Amino acid sequence: MSTLPKGAAAQEWQNAGPTRITVNLAPKAAAALDQAVKLTGDTKTDTINRALQIYAYLERVSQDGGALYTRPADGDELERLHFV
Repeated sequence: MSTLPKGAAAQEWQNAGPTRITVNLAPKAAAALDQAVKLTGDTKTDTINRALQIYAYLERVSQDGGALYTRPADGDELERLHFV
């Protein structure tokens, strides 16, 4: 299942106006949101929008059989990311 619309559905999705939602964040998620806002200087809305886009991209890569890696700033080795 794709996480982003394709073709005509993507065009319709992009032309749609903002969607207002209410979300209840777990304490760890709320703390992560606050941390991301402090790190970026973005608003909570912008941070959530960006996070959802990144999440959809990462899920698409993973579901398409790709692999995701990261390298800590103080490390030489790549570490494979696993989402559960």
